[in-house]
Amino acid sequence: MSTEQLMPEVAALIVEALNLPVQPQDIPPDDPLYGDGLGLDSIDLLEIALVVSKRYGFQLKSDDENNRQIFASLRALTAHIASHRTV
Repeated sequence: MSTEQLMPEVAALIVEALNLPVQPQDIPPDDPLYGDGLGLDSIDLLEIALVVSKRYGFQLKSDDENNRQIFASLRALTAHIASHRTV
């Protein structure tokens, strides 16, 4: 599955996991997830990492040096999931 095909699913997963007051399709793919943009904090990112690991079968580690890039945007997170998923 391509990043573009997977993005709506990942957006819905984020909205559901965090009970966000937005619709998944309203999350701009290239806006930052952390801080400005969607306004998530480090606890939110940990929650996303947990649901991603359960849903897609691989671990996102809190000490990964690439986390800033992985969580840069919905598009970046989805691309990472698409290339690492086992489920």
